[in-house]
Amino acid sequence: MIRATPFDQPMRRRDRFLIALPILAVVFAHGCSLQRLAVDRLGDALAKQGEVYAADDDPDLVGEAAPFSLKLIESLLAESPRHPGLLLAATRGFTQYSYGWIQEKADERRNSDPDGSAYQQDRARRLYIRARNYGLRGLEVAHAGLEQSVRSDPRHGLQQLTRSDVPLLYWTAASWGLAISLSKDQPEAVADLPIVEAMMDRALELDESFERGAIHSAMITLEMNRAAGVTGRGARARRHFDRAVELSEGKLASPFVTFAEAVSVETQNRAEFETLLGRALAIDADARPEWRLENRIAQRRARWLLTQVDDLFLGDAKEGKP
Repeated sequence: MIRATPFDQPMRRRDRFLIALPILAVVFAHGCSLQRLAVDRLGDALAKQGEVYAADDDPDLVGEAAPFSLKLIESLLAESPRHPGLLLAATRGFTQYSYGWIQEKADERRNSDPDGSAYQQDRARRLYIRARNYGLRGLEVAHAGLEQSVRSDPRHGLQQLTRSDVPLLYWTAASWGLAISLSKDQPEAVADLPIVEAMMDRALELDESFERGAIHSAMITLEMNRAAGVTGRGARARRHFDRAVELSEGKLASPFVTFAEAVSVETQNRAEFETLLGRALAIDADARPEWRLENRIAQRRARWLLTQVDDLFLGDAKEGKP
């Protein structure tokens, strides 16, 4: 029987340790992979939660639940920062929450609580910027170097995008444009408006029927905010309105509310304004469950806008039809 020498024992312990190192590395790596897989799968599920919220008939309930969902999405993005679904969910979610609950609250308090309204407006602006940043990150994941190229030459830089990029492109542009609308006293923010215009124009070019006319609805406001001196803004806004109504089969309230607020007020057409909001309120929000929440929110704004008629219009009302 061969006996081990005193020098053999340490060597064998060392050998066992050296063999164990790669095994431990595989175990830990596998554990990290499992964690990342779990995060990614949960991220995929959360990215689709908007479909569940969309059919809800209680905006207040959704508004109260949204912050928890958004922070959960952010915590998952901390673990998986390049997850496309989570980046889209964050961009869309922060934009919708800020617009439907924070900015709406600010508008409704404008006369009764100016300080509170200003606070909520600033909060909405910051949330829009957060949404925009997630959107830009998502576009950067899909197209490396995109943000830099878009900032230097927006229309040229956006040519590399395809139809599959439209959801993220739309929500990034929407959040960016809304942030600018609340930053009129910040020239550096307003200077980014041409980028937003280029993004929406590119989204429209790639998929004009996206979400049954969502881009056309956004273009109504965007057309009315184009640089001073641009002619035909009202006519183009009206064409976008007509197309948005056509694509949604007249069952979405938002095009009517958007046109009334963006165009009828600027042209001081009170009769048109009231007619459009009446049409928005006449829509049966339950007719299309997948649009129920969006319609409830738009109709809530329509009712509030009707209470502001005397402040929005001066002199005699003009006659007109949309």
